[in-house]
Parts: sequence; C-alpha cells; structure tokens
Amino acid sequence: MGTRRRDVYLRRSRQIANVLARHGLGYLVGVLGLERFTPFHKGLFGHPVRPEPYTRPEHVRMALGELGATFIKLGQLLSTRADLLPPEYQAELARLQDAAPPVPTAIVRDTVVAELGRPIEAIFATFEPTPLAAASIGQVHAATLLSGREVVVKVRRPDVVEEVEVDLDILQNLAAVASRRWEFASQYDLVGLAQEFAQTLRNELDYLHEGRSAERFAASFARDPAIHIPPVFWEQTTSRVLTLERIRGIKISDLAALDAAHIDRQRLAEQATRIYLKMVFEDGFFHADPHPGNIFVEPDGRIGLIDFGMVGTVDARTREQLVDVLLAVTTRDADRLVDTLLELGVVRRRVNRDLLQRDLEHMVSRYYGRTLGEVPLGQLLTDALGVIRRHRLQLPPNLALLLKTMVMSEGLGEQLDPSFNLTTMLAPYAERLVLRQYSPLLWAGRLRQASLDAARLGVEMPQQLRRIIGELERGGLEVGMRPTGFEPLIRRFERLANRIVLGIIAASFVNGLAVLMSVYRPPGWEEWAGTVFAAGFAFAGALGAYLAWSILRSGRS
Repeated sequence: MGTRRRDVYLRRSRQIANVLARHGLGYLVGVLGLERFTPFHKGLFGHPVRPEPYTRPEHVRMALGELGATFIKLGQLLSTRADLLPPEYQAELARLQDAAPPVPTAIVRDTVVAELGRPIEAIFATFEPTPLAAASIGQVHAATLLSGREVVVKVRRPDVVEEVEVDLDILQNLAAVASRRWEFASQYDLVGLAQEFAQTLRNELDYLHEGRSAERFAASFARDPAIHIPPVFWEQTTSRVLTLERIRGIKISDLAALDAAHIDRQRLAEQATRIYLKMVFEDGFFHADPHPGNIFVEPDGRIGLIDFGMVGTVDARTREQLVDVLLAVTTRDADRLVDTLLELGVVRRRVNRDLLQRDLEHMVSRYYGRTLGEVPLGQLLTDALGVIRRHRLQLPPNLALLLKTMVMSEGLGEQLDPSFNLTTMLAPYAERLVLRQYSPLLWAGRLRQASLDAARLGVEMPQQLRRIIGELERGGLEVGMRPTGFEPLIRRFERLANRIVLGIIAASFVNGLAVLMSVYRPPGWEEWAGTVFAAGFAFAGALGAYLAWSILRSGRS
C-alpha cells in the first residue's frame, strides 16, 4: 500500500469511526431502552430533528447513509438478507436511497469525450445537461444519437472506483477482525460476506458487465413480444459510459395511470410474473432488482425492463432442490426438508439436527394437505427464514438474492392485483421440474455419467493407491484433525492461563516495588516516595480487583 493510499485509508477509517461512534451511541441507548430519555431526535450530535425518538434500525440506516456509496450499497444488499436480519431492520435498510448531488455537466462531458475519443457533438445529436437521475456511483442523461434514436447515457462519477476500493479494504479488514474477536460474527462468515459484497459492487461499477447482462436478457426474450429489453449501443459504451435505448412508459406502480391507459392490471401481474419465472426456472439468469422504478409499461402493454447492474444466477441442481423444498412442505416431510437444506449449503456450521427438524416439523404442519398452488409463498418464506435465523443458518448468496427477487415479484403482483397468488403460477414450473427429475432420459444420462466415473476411478485407483503407500513408507502422509468438540474446554483453559499470568504479574509488581523502595534511594527520594508507592499500590490493586472480578464473573456464568 503506497503512502498516499495509506493516508487515504487512515483518513477514511477515522471518518467511519466517528460516524459509527455517533450513531452507535444512539443504538446502545436503544438497546438499554433509554431512547425516550435521550434527545437524539432533538438534534443531539447532529441527528435530524423530529418529534419521536429514533429506533435502533433507524440509527443503523442513518449511519450507513451518512457514510456514502459503498455503505449505502451494503445496506441495500443487507435489506435483502432475510436470513441474517430481522424484518424491522430489512424494512428500514430498504429505505436507503442511492441519491447524490449531480456531477457538473462539464465533468460529465469531459468523461464521455475521454472515454469515447470524440467530441460529444460527433457522437450525439443532443445531450441533455440535466440528469434524469443522479446516484452515488453514476448518473443518467437523456440523449439522441445522430440517427435520431433516443437513448440514455449512464456516466460513472470521477474517482468513485478509488473511493469504493478504499471502503472495501476497510470492510474486509473489519470483517476479519470481527470474525477473530466476536464469536457471533464468526458464525456468519463475515469475511465471505464481505468478499461477496465486494465482487457484487465491483461488477456494478463496470458498465461493460451491465451491458453484457442486458444483451443476455435480450437474447433470451428475443421472441417474446410481451417484454422490451433496451439494446446496448456498444460504439458509445465503455466501462465508464453505458448507452442504452431509452424506455418510455408508465411506471408499473402508478396504478391510476395504468387504469387511465386501460391496462388490464390482472393480466399485467401475470405477464410480469411469467417473465421472472422464465428467468429463474428456464434461463437460470434473472434480473435481481425488480423494484417499480425499473419496470415500465409501454402504451401497447409491453413491459420495459431497465437497470441490469444487479443480476443473479441459479443452476439446474439448485432449481431442483427448491422444488424438493416445496414438495417436502406439502407432504409434511421434515426429515427430507433438513436433507435438502444441507444440500443447498444453508448449514455451514455444526447444528443440532433434532432441534432443527423439530422446528421444521412445526412449520410444515401449517401447510399439510395443501396443494402446491395453495401454499402462500410469502408466509412460507417468512416462517422458513425465522427458523433459519433462530438456528443461525446462512443462505448462499445466489439463493438469498433469488428469494428476495421472488418476494418482491409477489409484492408487485399483489399491488397490481389483490387476488394475485404467486404459487398458483409457480406450480406448473415446479411440476415440470418434478417430471424432469424422474424422467427416464435424465436417469439414463446420470447412469451413463456414473458408469464413466466408475470406469475412470477403476483405472486410476491402482496408481492412487501406489502413491498413498509410497507416502506412508516415506512418512510424508499427514492427517489433519479439527477437534471442534473441545473448543469450549480449550477456551476455558486459555482463560485460566490468562488469569494465572495476570496474578503472577500483579504479585511480581508488588514484590518488585517493595524491593526497589528498600534498596534504591536516590537523592530527594523522600519527597516523592509516597507518590510512587501509592501509584504502584493502586496499579497492583487494580490488577487484583480485575482478576477477582473475572473469577467471580466466570463462576456466575
């Protein structure tokens, strides 16, 4: 890390510490139930003034919002992780708005010219100076190509990559420290979560990645007249500038405008849901940010989709496992449900299988006897995520993103049509997957692959055995063991050893001070001997008091 980068890192770390300290104090007050007596809502420490006290989730949301682009994106991502956060925190973090003051038009034009290598008048017939939207990573301008085609141009903010990289370094270091020093954090693989977030955010910073995602969706829906994916204009696109066709229409959440345009909202809900189900269950590649601002309804009823910065993938095996989950729920098979969760990678640490199975049995008993189309997906997910949080399980990132997308799709459908039922539309896809799982052709393919694997293993086995025997003869074979069951005992021994060392230090300090005072008597010693003795005795007394307190505390726990 260079000197300049280190200075920026330290300055940003101090800024983050100051913000977290201010809002962390408010969070602590909320934990202690003293928010009614502490006037943060009256403007204390720079909090916005309002009549009612702030809640703990609000303090978290305000801290992340104040810290800028990286932390706003982090909060938005955490709002989708129902396996990690309770609903009140999800709802509050979902309110984080990624908005920022617009970049001056001159800087935007200079960026476009530098990236595309030509004067802006040689690229666009018109380029609106006022942005359509301004966010922390980039802003969007309306423009017209020389051919007369209406487009939108996304331009990344200057220096935002460098700022984000510093924040990501800080987050990953904080995650590593927390995992070592905080048992609760180590159970949730904070380092892995920080790395996954860094990868997601870096993809969002690269407009070439977003352009390729848009093209992939366009190819998938090329023959579907119900959806409009804007084409990418690659000659006017780089990693910092993205040019797409402009989508015009009614925002899908504007119910009054939809009714005025005589749009059948029930059909629209089914159409939008079918599009997303195709993405998930047929393509395995889905738009992961289906909020109303990204979906428009064009005058002919066609759905226009924009903003492809956040996408998700789901492989064929995961899709089959999700169907297994639904089947286990409808057949009240909690044992099968536990096995499927293990296969999905939800269980990443030792878990009490009996307790988990008991909670799942209680959950699935509510849905026993219902067909797949009769199961309320939203309620099922709420119940399942409650069990996951209670047992401190963790969803794989792609699965968490998928569940968030399905919940948002269901909410959008219910907003358009109060009688909408997502599982009714999901049932045909699930049935096709079940039939595919038990298809003779599928099993024939699996048996063929298994026979090839067995044949390869038979050929390679003698050579592998020779290598193992050779390592045994040379003494080079090592077996690694991780005695997880002994961890509480090891921690207890560590605490005992620490107390013994602390007691030895305290006793040695008292003894050494007494010997020093009896032997070493420099001129003027009598004037400050009392002060030295008092200070030494106070220090030794403090060590002894802390030692006694830690022993008593461990006895109570």
